[in-house]
Formats: sequence, structure tokens, C-alpha cells
Amino acid sequence: MDKLEILRDLAAVFRWSAKLNMHEAIANHFSVCEPGSSDNFYVNGTGMHFSSIKASDLVLVDQDKINELKDKPDVIDPTALYIHGAIHKNVPHAKCILHVHSKYATVLASLEDPTLPPIDQNTMRFFNRVGIYSDYGGMGFEDESKKMASKLGNKKILLMANHGVLTTGQTVAEAFDDLYYFERACETYITALSTNKKLKIVSDEIAEKTAQEWENYSTDSKELHLKAIRSILDKEDPSYKN
Repeated sequence: MDKLEILRDLAAVFRWSAKLNMHEAIANHFSVCEPGSSDNFYVNGTGMHFSSIKASDLVLVDQDKINELKDKPDVIDPTALYIHGAIHKNVPHAKCILHVHSKYATVLASLEDPTLPPIDQNTMRFFNRVGIYSDYGGMGFEDESKKMASKLGNKKILLMANHGVLTTGQTVAEAFDDLYYFERACETYITALSTNKKLKIVSDEIAEKTAQEWENYSTDSKELHLKAIRSILDKEDPSYKN
């Protein structure tokens, strides 16, 4: 896929996340690696609302010159530079990073025990597949961002205690599909807790079996998910592609 289509994918995900209310206006940030580079990346600039971001709005960050941008908060939010910079540099599989403070994932991240138990197919999808950064130490600047990258390790999702969540993937479609279903899983769990009734938790064996079935499910499903989103946006407001 060429650079423009990758940026259009990311712009579409910004727009769709706004529709799903998985955003905080001009806060939070998504990034994707520059094609052909292992760690240079495109990210949303300062002050851009998720609902209006276009492909051409995304700013290229050269890791060799990242320190220059850290002194220009009017160009890119410094927390975006630190968090995304550290992860792109240190986690090879994180070609795309989506970081949000979505409602239900953030509620889960605010619990003393932020483990997501396997109570339905969506929660089982993430069984033993979520890294947990439990030592909140601030908004995500230098030392904090390096610790986040370390805690993510070989997992694709990082739940950030007292903060939010981030998902990663080899593609925008992969990262967004996990973000969407992780938020759904958190919503199911938090809603179930609100009933004050005993949860029906499946065995570790069944949870792992189901997680593997998710992983072996149609490999096209994540790409088809994003393709469907772009099809809707193409009809409603194709300006995201500009």
C-alpha cells in the first residue's frame, strides 16, 4: 500500500473514532510508520480535532530530529512525541499506534485490578494478550514513555493504569480492529459489574482456545472492517482523504 492510502486509512480511523466517541476532542493521538522506515512516523498535530483530520494534516516525525520538535508544542503535543516515539523506536511490531482515553477502557484502567476476565467472546479475544502498565507516574513524558514501551513488549495492547489504552499493529486496520473490540469488551465487563451479580467466567483453557480462534479467524476481517468504514465515510464526507 502506498503512503497516501496509509495516511487515508489513519485519517479515516480518526474520523470514525470521533463518531464512536472514543476521543477527547483535540487530545489523544494516532500514528503510523513512514513506509520504508522502521521508526519515523506520521502523527496528528497539535489542536486537530479527531472529527476533522485529513490525510494531509498528519505530520511526519523524523526520529533523528525528534528533540527539535519537543520544544515546539504548537506543532505536535509533546506527550505524542514521547509515547509514540519511544514505542515506534523500541517495539518493532508497532507500525501503527492508537492511543485514546476511551470511556470503558479508561474505567478498567482505573480499577485496582484491571484484569479483563473472559466472560464473552470479545473479552476472550484478549485473554493474556494485554500488557498492563500499572505504575502511573505522569502524563507520558520521557521516562514514563520508555517504561510504557518496555511493558508493551511483544503484546499488541497496553492498558495504562489511571490513564487509558493504546493498541498497536502492523497496519492501521489491525490496530483499529483491536481498539474497537477492546473497548467493546471493556464495556461488556464494566456493565456486567454494575449488575452486582456473580460473573460467569469461563476456564482458562476455553478462554485461550477462543483467543486463538480469534487470531486464526479470517485474516481479511480487519482489513474488511476498515474498508467498510472508509466506504461509509466516502459517502458521508470524503474530505478525510484530502
